[in-house]
Amino acid sequence: MTMHQPIARAVFPAETLERMDALYPLQAGLLHHRLPDHPLLSIEALARLGESLPASQVEYNPGEVPIGVLPQDIPSNGLSIGETIRTIDTNRSWAVLKNIESDDAYRVLLLDLLAELKNVVEPRTGAMLTPQGFIFISSPGSITPFHFDPEHNILLQLQGTKVMNVWPAGDERFAHRVEHERYHTGGHRNLPWEEAYREGAQQVPLGPGDAVLMPVMAPHFVANGDAPSISLSITWRSEWSYRESEAHAANAALRRMGLDPRMPPRWPSYAWAKTIGWRIVRRLKIVD
Repeated sequence: MTMHQPIARAVFPAETLERMDALYPLQAGLLHHRLPDHPLLSIEALARLGESLPASQVEYNPGEVPIGVLPQDIPSNGLSIGETIRTIDTNRSWAVLKNIESDDAYRVLLLDLLAELKNVVEPRTGAMLTPQGFIFISSPGSITPFHFDPEHNILLQLQGTKVMNVWPAGDERFAHRVEHERYHTGGHRNLPWEEAYREGAQQVPLGPGDAVLMPVMAPHFVANGDAPSISLSITWRSEWSYRESEAHAANAALRRMGLDPRMPPRWPSYAWAKTIGWRIVRRLKIVD
């Protein structure tokens, strides 16, 4: 694998950090970056990375799928991960390389980028826990289905264009509490989709040099433009995000007992008793 190449200047300019300070952690919004062309992020380097990762860390399939496609209905594209990435301009596919920090060179790149955000992030949500990186390689016109993710996330657009369609995190009109409970007890990230949701979307167009801040568990789908796309997603967790996850898991346990618990608040400090209770229950193995 290519050795990590040091970045000569800050990737996130001062105005981006100021913008992030106004948005983080609850609002999605457009940011900018100065990540230069990098040997670790070329198509060939990404193909080699994909071939080196275990199967659990790669996902790829045809990119022309419905926004609300069910996970079990997503077909194979008939290619290997390396073939998918090397022919991404013509094969009508979508691929993601997960947990790229398992490769030493990519881990250094990830940590270098996250270090630039520390002074904005930590005063709001505490230590940046569990740093993870994801790289998305998409054919022209491909769709990443409607879903949510548990991490704080900044997605940097490197090549091509796309539109991020985002809905407010914690709004049950777009992701009911039962969907959160399902996900936080081992379910898939994809969400049920209704065409009526389009009216509530915040659209964030992205081109090279653009980035988007994504709040924890904000429902979204991605529509790729008319050229192949490469995006780098840098993510971290916080004690706050872990508490929110535990509150939803606790609610799932209560629902299995026949109760109908409320949606946890977005600031999980208010759900502290529930999350502590869930940790105790897990430790005692009272529930699965």
